[in-house]
Amino acid sequence: MSREIIKTDQAPQAIGTYSQAVKVGTTVYLSGQIALDPQTMSMVDGDTEAEIRRVLDNLQAVARAAGGGLDDMAKLNVYLVDLANFGTVNEVMAEYFQEPFPARAAIGVASLPRNASVEMDGVLELGG
Repeated sequence: MSREIIKTDQAPQAIGTYSQAVKVGTTVYLSGQIALDPQTMSMVDGDTEAEIRRVLDNLQAVARAAGGGLDDMAKLNVYLVDLANFGTVNEVMAEYFQEPFPARAAIGVASLPRNASVEMDGVLELGG
């Protein structure tokens, strides 16, 4: 099965040895996104809610570049520096996702790149 590298300027460019996403067959593996503005490559100003929104906007941009959208998300991983922000994640996700919701894991971590408070990655299934 062939691999297709997904790339868009509507999401932050990779800042390391990875791709924004890789499509294998009808499955798309999205790399982790933090709250970087794709135009400036700087962290967004604001609180954790602003970061969560930027992260989901970034994931949505990569999903669209792959030919899908957040509704195609089968699995979402959420990494939080402070698990007390889990309620905020749920509130914002309710604006971006509709039922049936993707499978999800929420993981507390000690730190994230660029001092981000949240990072998310996921898997899309475009097969119907």
